[in-house]
Amino acid sequence: MSSTKTPREKASVFHRLYLALLAWAGVVAALSATFAAALAGSSAAASTDAPTNTEEPRITGTSMVGQVLRTSNGTWTGTAPIAFAYRWYRCEGAGAPDASNCQRISNASNASYVVRQADVGFRIRSQVVATNVDGSATATSSPTDVVQPARPTNVERPRISGSAVVGSRLTASRGEWTGEQPITYSFRWLRCNDRGESCSEIAGARDSTYLVIDNDIGRTLRVRVRARNDAGSRTAISDPTAVVVRSQPPSGNALPVESLQAAGDRLVVAQVQFSPSRVTSRTNPITVRVRVTARQGQPVRGALVFMRATPRVVQGQTRATEADGWVTLTLVPNRLFPQPRNGRNVQFFVKAYRSGDPPLGGIAGYRLVQVPLAG
Repeated sequence: MSSTKTPREKASVFHRLYLALLAWAGVVAALSATFAAALAGSSAAASTDAPTNTEEPRITGTSMVGQVLRTSNGTWTGTAPIAFAYRWYRCEGAGAPDASNCQRISNASNASYVVRQADVGFRIRSQVVATNVDGSATATSSPTDVVQPARPTNVERPRISGSAVVGSRLTASRGEWTGEQPITYSFRWLRCNDRGESCSEIAGARDSTYLVIDNDIGRTLRVRVRARNDAGSRTAISDPTAVVVRSQPPSGNALPVESLQAAGDRLVVAQVQFSPSRVTSRTNPITVRVRVTARQGQPVRGALVFMRATPRVVQGQTRATEADGWVTLTLVPNRLFPQPRNGRNVQFFVKAYRSGDPPLGGIAGYRLVQVPLAG
């Protein structure tokens, strides 16, 4: 039997081979399209993004010299991995949200920072720099509280309560202090002239209370408090008491200012009390109570009291004392009033005088006082 194919049979074989090749080409094309789509989907899933902050960093720790502050990174989105770097800033007040008006602290590039003496009175912000292959961005924390020194710092002066009368017992408060705990306190009582000046320690008077004696008559008393901790010590002194007398004048039994004699009498600005005792606002009025006395501490009625700041950062005021020798003044800060900040104060000039007396003579009494600022 012959194996030779006729032309017709050969054509049929080639036709079937052609159809098979066409089918295989379709399969290849379909596979290629599927692979290309898979590659495109993979590319879309791997889209790239620079870091974006969604929650700002936060500082934890105590704002005090020697203490450690730590910052979190905050929360970020973007292509992983993201690396973080740190900056620390010292700000006057709260500072700008991005710390652009704050001072960058040198040698501070870790996630933790040990508070320094130079930071006292300022607030601290941290800044986190996030970086990945697609870019970088920064985020800044809110400010800390005002940094306090480790050594004791007085924020409210000691006060004396009780009557400046022989036989009475005076009690001293230690005032308010900040600093690293524990803090211990000691007291020293001082005997001063009738203006609260030229003071000297009273021998043996080292308790928080003091019994007024005859040697104190015609003088004023103050107390010095020393606060001490492991970082050091500081002292603060109270305002003076009224001039010590042998017996308390009856309430409301004040001397009329007209009854005083120019030859032998003199007005004394015996007490000055500020409210608030530490000024924290540039605009809120300051209330001041002033007590005027004469003749061994007896209150004076009708004496004019003038008070203004030096320099003139408040509106001055003049009012007359009442039946108990006290007068209340309200001083309104002007646009020159300084920004309240720990360690600063405003000084005031106080004059008590009688209407009609010459400006530089008569029975006038004078005193310089100051009120601390806090911010």
